[in-house]
Amino acid sequence: MITKRGEIMTTKRTKKNKGVSYSKWGYFFLAPFFITFFIFSFVPLVSTFYNSFFENYRSGLKIIGPNFVGFQNYITLFTSGDLITYLGNTMILWLLGFIPQIVISLLLAAWFTNLRLKLRGTGFFKTVIYMPNLIMASAFAMLFFALFSDIGPVNSSLMSAGIIKEPIRFLASTWGTRGLSALMNFLMWFGNTTILLMAAIMGIDTSTFEAAEMDGAKGSQIFFKITLPLIRPILVYVIITSLIGGLQMFDVPQILTNGTGAPNNTSTTLIMFLNNHLYSKNYGMAGALSVILFIIAAVLSLIVFYFTGNRESKRTKIKGGGGKL
Repeated sequence: MITKRGEIMTTKRTKKNKGVSYSKWGYFFLAPFFITFFIFSFVPLVSTFYNSFFENYRSGLKIIGPNFVGFQNYITLFTSGDLITYLGNTMILWLLGFIPQIVISLLLAAWFTNLRLKLRGTGFFKTVIYMPNLIMASAFAMLFFALFSDIGPVNSSLMSAGIIKEPIRFLASTWGTRGLSALMNFLMWFGNTTILLMAAIMGIDTSTFEAAEMDGAKGSQIFFKITLPLIRPILVYVIITSLIGGLQMFDVPQILTNGTGAPNNTSTTLIMFLNNHLYSKNYGMAGALSVILFIIAAVLSLIVFYFTGNRESKRTKIKGGGGKL
């Protein structure tokens, strides 16, 4: 009897100490994300890889394929020379918009988060600089197309002021079209970048800045020696997401040039090139180009991450391991 009672009491204590496990509910709430990702992202990704190895296009009313051609679509893309040209166009458009974007966003973020300036109405200015991000890129492109056309308000104002005698054909020149595309991307995204960098700077302990000021550090020294290194993770995130967005640039140059990439395809991006294949129903070539674009984005993102984030952490580990800072 004593043994049985002891066993019963031990069993009750074990059940009581075990408690209720809620770990299964975590998997239950994660399931919708994985199901959605599998259906709308993973399956199309695998399908794109699969179709890139087939010849599948329409010639008039005749549909050719799908015929397995192996790597022939990739070979055609690399040997034609168009891929390198349009990749160069895409990177130029991205750099023209991103360099002023990151510089001005850093300056504005440092300005708005500087407690010594005691700026008023910062909430209003944050709203104003973020508002262009809410406007559709197509609407922005149509606006710029109307403003900078040969008979648009910009040319009319310059001619009325006597600055120019003949209209400037902004959209007929290579750098005019590229400049307008870069300007639109800058105006649409610098507010979002500023908000992200402000959040990163505000996450830094204020005692760090106070200690630097007590040691006699100047404003520029604090910015380059303290602020920039401490917001490095957010900077890496901003650069990589901007790079991926730049490689996917489509709507602004598409609408601004009416889909032609004028003049002479100098404003044609990789996604515009991809859209041309989809429009012509050349699905095999479009699949190959999508795979190449995916690989380019992955490689460039890894390079950016290595040179801006991972390399710094390795240096820190090496210094820490040696016992010297």
